[in-house]
Amino acid sequence: MIAHLQGKLVEKNPTEVIIDCAGVGYQVNISLHTFSLIPDNEFIKLYTHLLIKEDAHTLYGFVEKSEREIFRMLISVSGIGANIARTMLSSIEPKQIINAIASGDVGIIQSIKGIGNKTAQRVILDLKEKVLKLYDLDEVSIVQNNTNRDEALSALEVLGFVRKASEKVVERIVKEDPEATVETIIKKALKAL
Repeated sequence: MIAHLQGKLVEKNPTEVIIDCAGVGYQVNISLHTFSLIPDNEFIKLYTHLLIKEDAHTLYGFVEKSEREIFRMLISVSGIGANIARTMLSSIEPKQIINAIASGDVGIIQSIKGIGNKTAQRVILDLKEKVLKLYDLDEVSIVQNNTNRDEALSALEVLGFVRKASEKVVERIVKEDPEATVETIIKKALKAL
């Protein structure tokens, strides 16, 4: 019903924003990913998803259309509500969610607060084919990259580095050199951390 909102940014915090559109203030729930992408401009545009329940009408907003599509895919899975989908998009990057689903990596999805083993498996089972087709991904290459990435992250954690900080550095390294070995990723990460 409401595809996007464009207006003056009145209030911004990590979980929601208020956008003034022609004198009407819309409260829009956002993920941390969207929060980090919202410019400090006076006027912004968010792609929205309106969720209607018998006791509430709730707007969810996204800077990127792709994040909104991932959100819609996630809430189509039985057991994943809008708040859990938003938590997923706040915990890890949307691209990481897509890669985890495509490669069948239950561990990454299960690492998100509120997601158990069965729910993580259901997300992968329900969305894997759709994700592979929609994003035109090659299953094999993703598995290899994720394995190297995950092994490097585990090693860094053992060495005493905080996982959140390590993930950002490792993601950047893997993006620059997708064929990097575990050793290469760890060496570069140690220099950056």
